[in-house]
Amino acid sequence: MLFLICNSVSMTPIGNDGFDMRGDATDMIRSELIQKIADENPHLYQRDVERIVNTIFEEITNAMARGDRVELRGFGAFSVKKRDARVGRNPRTGESVEVEEKHVPFFKTGKLLRDRLNGK
Repeated sequence: MLFLICNSVSMTPIGNDGFDMRGDATDMIRSELIQKIADENPHLYQRDVERIVNTIFEEITNAMARGDRVELRGFGAFSVKKRDARVGRNPRTGESVEVEEKHVPFFKTGKLLRDRLNGK
């Protein structure tokens, strides 16, 4: 089912990939993604598409929260990177501030997506 959804949504240049003809990025919010998938798959109810999209995002989030890597072939890979504790600086006062260790989400694009973004 994940394969169907990833293939039914164009995430490339509003030609086809999320960029308009000038090359400027256009925003797509979750509800627009759901609507686009529902429109391209009339055999699915919109509420079912919404449940599928929400489940996919939730599973990606849960996997990353466990520290797992999530790879969507041709699109990219989501992972978690650890940032060590460090001494930072308050930009307003210039005062040194202790910054705690933290984990941040990281996304690395897949070759297919990268090629499509670069017009190949």
